[in-house]
Amino acid sequence: MRVLIDTNVLFSALLFPLSKPAIALRKAVSEHTVVLCEQNIAELREIISRKAPNYLSVIDAFFAEFQFELIPSVENSEIIIRDAKDQPILNASIAFDVDLIITGDKDFLALEIARPICITAASFIDEY
Repeated sequence: MRVLIDTNVLFSALLFPLSKPAIALRKAVSEHTVVLCEQNIAELREIISRKAPNYLSVIDAFFAEFQFELIPSVENSEIIIRDAKDQPILNASIAFDVDLIITGDKDFLALEIARPICITAASFIDEY
């Protein structure tokens, strides 16, 4: 299964290695194909620089710890998400055939689409 990890899950996994997002990330890495969008990585760097600048130096090491497929952001889509900065991530997940998005973002979780399935880290741990 192709699993995209959303920025909020990456942020929590990086800062809190025993959290459900971190457990979900490790499970996705060990059992599935992890997909990251360029937008997720850029967003993570921006959020870390604002909220946890002490972690800026470990971002590259964090990403080096696991294999993932990097996909480009995609600007156009027929499915619209409320938060415009999430749109390129949703578009990329559709364009690059992602099965599942692990997220804590209510805008993703509120989407009523068949694919990709949007699911919380806790639900991913329980269901997959």
